[in-house]
Amino acid sequence: MTSSLPRRRLLASGAALITTPFVARAGLAADAYPAKPIRLVLGFAPGGITDILARIVAQHLAATLKTQVIVDNRPGAGGNIAAAQVARAAPDGYALLFGTLGTAVTNQFIYKDMPFDTAKDFAPVALVGSVPNVLLVHRDVPATTVAEYIALAKAKPGSMNYGSTGLGSSSHLGMELFKAMTGIEAENVPYKGSALLLQDLLAGRIPSAMDSISIHLPHIRSGAIRALGVTSPTRAPDLPDVPTIAEVAVPGYDAVVWLYVAAPAGTPAPIVAQLSEAVTSGVRSADMQRQIREVGAVPLPGSAADLARHVAAETVKWKKIVDAAGLQPG
Repeated sequence: MTSSLPRRRLLASGAALITTPFVARAGLAADAYPAKPIRLVLGFAPGGITDILARIVAQHLAATLKTQVIVDNRPGAGGNIAAAQVARAAPDGYALLFGTLGTAVTNQFIYKDMPFDTAKDFAPVALVGSVPNVLLVHRDVPATTVAEYIALAKAKPGSMNYGSTGLGSSSHLGMELFKAMTGIEAENVPYKGSALLLQDLLAGRIPSAMDSISIHLPHIRSGAIRALGVTSPTRAPDLPDVPTIAEVAVPGYDAVVWLYVAAPAGTPAPIVAQLSEAVTSGVRSADMQRQIREVGAVPLPGSAADLARHVAAETVKWKKIVDAAGLQPG
């Protein structure tokens, strides 16, 4: 505190010898950027919706910034491997994280030894979009609506055990939020991925599940499984006739996986601002919104400040759910 007061006085008096070089350096950093390819690192394998959305963002950034943007898949540990790599990268704007709800918020509650600190190791850049899950039941389950599902679960506690894509996954935590808001009793049956979950749901070995829409869509359309409600505040592009859980039974329910771009902490502010404007303007464009919706996601444009506020609010929300579910880092 003692050193900042003289500096403020110098700035107020127009001390050109101090301020001019600083402004010039900041301007040069922005003007010279980018001078080489940018890596957009994500923690999931090629082909999934996170990868597809990352490539949409990369294509737009490449066109806007007039440089090559390389999507770098580093799957593992719920995205932690990718995030840790970006956290350790030089803060020069050439390594960016394409992160998810997990890397920003929930992984810290699930993994015992986190290799990074979201609050300290990253500079927020922009929000990109969200991906809803869907509440599913086997076709023989006598529930055709979310309200009927809740009533059935309350009438026969434990009868509506559900499949998820693993402890701490978005499908698990989304269902724990649903349980907390409805008061039902249901046990989580964790699977190593959607494919194995789908097999047991189709066979009727589990009565219900909460999972991402894309892998289950053909079976929803065939009638083999039934979609009761989507977890987002608005209806999903892939399932326009399926209501949201919030609109039909649980007001205020909102459990989506959201995606964002972040840079290593210490990245110069002009570069962060340039990246934020490039991503945000893209997500607001009609073309990019169309591309995002075509893969079943929802555009969620937001500046660096919007992202910071979103992370703070979501951290409070999901910490309560994790505590209520009794989950411990492991």
